[in-house]
Amino acid sequence: MVRRRPATGAAPRPHLAAVGRGLLLASVLAAAASSLPVAESSCPRGAPPPFPDFLKLSNLSLSLSSRSQCTDDILMYPDNSLVRDISRMQQRNYGREGFSHITVTGALAHGTKEVEVWLQTFGPGQRTPIHRHSCEEVFIVLKGKGTLLLGSSSLKYPGQPQEVPVFQNTTFSIPVNDPHQVWNSNEHEDLQVLVIISRPPVKIFIYDDWSMPHTAAKLKFPYFWDEDCLPAPKDEL
Repeated sequence: MVRRRPATGAAPRPHLAAVGRGLLLASVLAAAASSLPVAESSCPRGAPPPFPDFLKLSNLSLSLSSRSQCTDDILMYPDNSLVRDISRMQQRNYGREGFSHITVTGALAHGTKEVEVWLQTFGPGQRTPIHRHSCEEVFIVLKGKGTLLLGSSSLKYPGQPQEVPVFQNTTFSIPVNDPHQVWNSNEHEDLQVLVIISRPPVKIFIYDDWSMPHTAAKLKFPYFWDEDCLPAPKDEL
């Protein structure tokens, strides 16, 4: 279920045919480098690259404003740009201390039909609710380590969950309708994951504990990060 991602090779440098272009590029890079902080020593061979600071939970501005991601994306990208800057996307904790969620691309926020992508950060000790959903879900661990807890869908209730360790550069998928929970079991660093789901927007059934019957799980739809994107109900009067 858990697989390690292959290391990504370095991309070859482009060749500039014209000497003039090379001099111009060198001057531009020199000017840009003068405005950047001094780089630390490079990572040892085979080590993963440094993680971008703007995605660390300690540096996230967890916005609690009433403005939705739908509104923010329209204001920042009125032309529905194909390329968008993740560091400018709205990050919110939805009432969960030590948690951050970004819908990188989604059904309600951006009009996707088949898949939705989230970027989520869990502080030490934080975890998702115990839940299930009738869609495929794939996780890619970008940073940190934690534990996947996976229950059974064949019994009347989830039962004692299987505990599976996950860590940076691993990927794992959740079987459709299997109750599960993702937990940052590390006490010292954030756990950050990229999540891809099918059949958006997601409909989530939440359990109080692992002994709660499947039939008693409570449906949450729209989920917290989709609430602002659904149209307001029409007044029938």
